[in-house]
Amino acid sequence: MIIKKFVGKTEEEATETARKELGNGLVVMNVKTTKKKGFSGVFGGKQVEVTVALEEDSDSLQAVRREAARIDPDAAKLEEGVRVAQNAVNVMSESSQNIEKKLDSLQTMLVTRFQQEEAKGERADDETAVQEGEAKEGETAPDDGSREQEKFIRLLYNTMMENEVDEKYANQIVDDVEKNRKPNLPFDYILANVYQKMILKFGKAEGITPAAKGPKTLLFMGPTGIGKTTTIAKIASHFSVEQKKKVALLTADTYRIAAAEQLRTYANILEAPFRVIYSEDEAKAAVSDFRDFDYIFVDTAGHSHQNGELLEKMKLLLEAVQEAGECQTFLVLSATTKYRDLQRIAASYKEITDYQMIFTKLDETSSLGNLMNLRLCVEAPIAYVTFGQNVPDDIELFNPQKTVKSLLSTGRRESL
Repeated sequence: MIIKKFVGKTEEEATETARKELGNGLVVMNVKTTKKKGFSGVFGGKQVEVTVALEEDSDSLQAVRREAARIDPDAAKLEEGVRVAQNAVNVMSESSQNIEKKLDSLQTMLVTRFQQEEAKGERADDETAVQEGEAKEGETAPDDGSREQEKFIRLLYNTMMENEVDEKYANQIVDDVEKNRKPNLPFDYILANVYQKMILKFGKAEGITPAAKGPKTLLFMGPTGIGKTTTIAKIASHFSVEQKKKVALLTADTYRIAAAEQLRTYANILEAPFRVIYSEDEAKAAVSDFRDFDYIFVDTAGHSHQNGELLEKMKLLLEAVQEAGECQTFLVLSATTKYRDLQRIAASYKEITDYQMIFTKLDETSSLGNLMNLRLCVEAPIAYVTFGQNVPDDIELFNPQKTVKSLLSTGRRESL
């Protein structure tokens, strides 16, 4: 895998520069705005830095190599000998600050644990299997370096399992690493490779985007008791207080008086209009009435995913809102819910519409495997995570780097 940073005046310019060098097979890992270095930066000059990744076996990377071999025939002869070193430099040098900040002391912790387990003989079964002749006759036994790599990859696999990553997805990650594994690869390269592959699997969520014209309606749905109303208040506070946007709050939850009153209280604090809507026509009328606003937040009634009647009402409400203007939909879920139940909930709402996910209650669990499990299961991006009841705090845009670090951590998860 190649990881490089490109700089431009805009994200599009930096990404285009990356494509010209690496081809169309790259994946954008991170985008951030930075000040220009030197004298021009003092006067507010800014630039966009884009970090991209290119898989080892991509067509684009192979094309780059073929061109290099055509220009310099000796390059093809040297490539096999320098490829591992070159990739290690790309990962650990060119984006060393990024990876080191994200992994911190993770590598040391994993290697230490690996050495401790080896010393205790907890993995003696691997050696026993070889001694008992499981290897085919005439097959060369793996050298010590290869065996150490296998044990280290096994440790990473076990760590993911401990953090409740589903076995199916843990195997996919390990298999991807095994395909490109070469002798004498250092542990830090293997770890960085796994780390980046997991980030790629999470991808980047769209988040909340402004409407091209008129207000953007944001509809939040999900089961009961997962903190949906509080999550809406946190996001609305961010747009109202920090970004100075005009927001309106609506609720279609006519089943629980407490939920409506809670949202009304938040609306009063934000000095934002609040309205209870009882039908699809009232939803359309509200969007029309607030056409001069930037964002309209719609809270919906929480209910069981097995209640077909209420799901149908949700679908009608969503269709009415979508007819009235631009709309984004978010499924709010608790990170403490069992994976099997999350699958069923996500699948039932997927029948209604596509959505981005928001995970709540990260402060109430020590394992974040369900975030990766559901992301890969329903192929819906994660937009936000919450980790407490404080409004407008205790919420942040989903950070795949931080989450992957937690999934590869054998210790207590760092506080989000």
